[in-house]
Amino acid sequence: MKRVFKVIGIAVLVLVVAVGGLLGWLTATEFNPPAVEPAQVLRSAADARLLSAGEPLSILSWNIGYAGLGSGSDFFMDGGKNARAADEATVGRYLSGIADTLREADCDLVLLQEVDSDSARTYSVDEAAALASGNASYALNYACPFVPIPFPPLGRVNSGLLTCSDCAVTDAQRLSLPCPFSWPLRIANLKRCLLVTRLPVEGTDRELVLVNLHLEAYDDGAGKLAQTQQLRGFLQEEFEKGNYVIAGGDFNQVFPGGLEAYPNTHPELWQPGTLDESLLPEGADWRYAYSLESPSCRLLNQPYDPADTEHTQYYVIDGFILSPNVELLEVETLGELDFADSDHNPVRVRVVLN
Repeated sequence: MKRVFKVIGIAVLVLVVAVGGLLGWLTATEFNPPAVEPAQVLRSAADARLLSAGEPLSILSWNIGYAGLGSGSDFFMDGGKNARAADEATVGRYLSGIADTLREADCDLVLLQEVDSDSARTYSVDEAAALASGNASYALNYACPFVPIPFPPLGRVNSGLLTCSDCAVTDAQRLSLPCPFSWPLRIANLKRCLLVTRLPVEGTDRELVLVNLHLEAYDDGAGKLAQTQQLRGFLQEEFEKGNYVIAGGDFNQVFPGGLEAYPNTHPELWQPGTLDESLLPEGADWRYAYSLESPSCRLLNQPYDPADTEHTQYYVIDGFILSPNVELLEVETLGELDFADSDHNPVRVRVVLN
């Protein structure tokens, strides 16, 4: 019996040392970006046209689910089992479908979320480089050398936001958002941010301030609220400077009317927060731009089966915020894609800068 207890004791000691070593290494290598820093420029187009007020402008926002969460996928945080794409060929197939959709949509501005650049979960495929076009900027919001969950572990992750513009760009910055997690959860978690791109408007001293965002998902709600409030303040400040302001992305919060259109029938699984008019910047005529005609996101508790209505959950959590000097012409969710290449459907708007 002494030998048995000795072996158990040694095993426990080895485990404690291993866990302690892992925590120490992850703490030492934790991604701690500054509050503001230049975004990574992936592509530059010196001959890009100047943006003009009074002309229709098309913008698409899409959480591409790191080209690993298409129709055949589930996700462990949503009640599924997996975290990685099945294999590199699956990533290639989803990524090809995403690229085809972007090409066919042919929008002036594209905001993408969950774009991997070098992650084990997507077999080191550089999705950001593959999808970059025109003037393209990239900002990491998830960088960790080893994420130890689930089993098998997620491993190395480098992922972020990608903004592409067919129009001239003067500047792109990464603005850090508050992180709601404390140590040790914080060290292997996302560090959310805003990717802010500035586009000059021909014949004026104004800019279009374009904000790409992906707000907190798996917190208790306080993180999403704090990040939304920081976003709100930033948008207000830029509008008061006289700029046009458009923010788009994955809010991880249901837009007004979304719960009526797509009731939450699985409260025991993932539930997003909710958006209301009080979260818009102060002043008249700020507005959300989204569509209830099709869901923008599905629950990843299982591979997608639209016929299985009992176990499928839909959400409307992707869209835009428009400042009062931006006129909305049209908004639509590309529901015909039916979550083939991502757990999100793209949302597209047509606007005019007045």
